[in-house]
Amino acid sequence: MLMIEIEIKARADHDALKNRLKQEGADYEKTVEQTDIYFNAPDRDFGETDEALRLRNEGGQVFMTYKGPKLDPLSKTRKEVDVEVADFDKMEELIRCLRYKETLRVRKMREIYHLDGALVCLDKVDGLGEFVELETLAVDEGAIAPRRDFLVGTLRHLGVMGELIRESYLEMLLAKK
Repeated sequence: MLMIEIEIKARADHDALKNRLKQEGADYEKTVEQTDIYFNAPDRDFGETDEALRLRNEGGQVFMTYKGPKLDPLSKTRKEVDVEVADFDKMEELIRCLRYKETLRVRKMREIYHLDGALVCLDKVDGLGEFVELETLAVDEGAIAPRRDFLVGTLRHLGVMGELIRESYLEMLLAKK
């Protein structure tokens, strides 16, 4: 079944946010280094179609992810297909053999917490700084707005009052170039 990932993001002071997460009883899961390689297709420009193809190494676990175009004007909500693969290097080689070109690499340290049905990620992204992302899933487009509003309410309850960022880290890094 395809899932819809609903995500909101803002700049955030991690020290203050960690204290607030502790006060709210958030469950800490882990801290992991993520290295993502984004690819562009040989037959279309994913920047123009608002799609993404990502190969991620997350502390030794490897995932291939396709993200469809954004579905919501206020958040980074997309249909997503995520598959665990066994070998990062072989998967990268396979993608390159299919004539996909590397767009950019994104590296970050991510602290993962769970709070009231939301995944809370404190991200320190090379070249961009500190962010907080809140994520949840929906099974259909009718659930996007209520789930997004839940995430925004949770973010504000945690004391993050800054502007929401709809762009991906990839888009933000490409804009800096």
